[in-house]
Amino acid sequence: MAEAVAGVRACVFDAYGTLFDVNSAAARLAGEIGESWLKLAETWRAKQLQYTWLRSLMGAHADFEQVTGEALDFALAQSGIADADLRRRLMALYFTLDAYPEVPDMLRRLKAKGLKTAILSNGSPAMLDAAVKSAGIASSLDAVLSVEDAGIYKPHGSVYRLATAHFGVDPAAILFLSSNGWDAHGAAHFGFRVFWVNRFGQPPERLPGAPERVLSDLRTLPELVAG
Repeated sequence: MAEAVAGVRACVFDAYGTLFDVNSAAARLAGEIGESWLKLAETWRAKQLQYTWLRSLMGAHADFEQVTGEALDFALAQSGIADADLRRRLMALYFTLDAYPEVPDMLRRLKAKGLKTAILSNGSPAMLDAAVKSAGIASSLDAVLSVEDAGIYKPHGSVYRLATAHFGVDPAAILFLSSNGWDAHGAAHFGFRVFWVNRFGQPPERLPGAPERVLSDLRTLPELVAG
């Protein structure tokens, strides 16, 4: 087992793809969507992220619910699906995405060690509140922070600053965890200590900043942080 990192006051998590399985909404309706359900889910996610970055560059912010709906409209059109009821149900399911199986126990173990825990996400407050409640993890989180308080999406530094302001600590006192390589690099560039949760075996990004460790999931995290 690798040596536990010291000096961490709070573990702050990205939500979508890190704590919550972004493909689970489409997976639940795979029988109706057909064999192309995973391609639709992947396109939905890719366009969702692209739209956050492009809106940030354009200075045309819209909340994550609107962006998610617009990305879904693109994915459905690309798949040749015109079904308003299916679209409505997919959007509703995005509010109750499945948490990865190790997440509830992992958060409880971090809290038992005396560490603060939080989400820092692109999600809107309403989306994050619904997902956290659906997953049953609200009692294991000290804060749920949304980019809506910054008015711009990750990886802009003002988003990461929401966590340091909330906990009143320097960036180096926060361990940030994300499954998105670009987010891990952005957070490291800001000054957080970062573990990249590389759930899908992706190669490292070629961006400023770098995570100090790479995990395949979150199961071992409590052993890797000194309480």
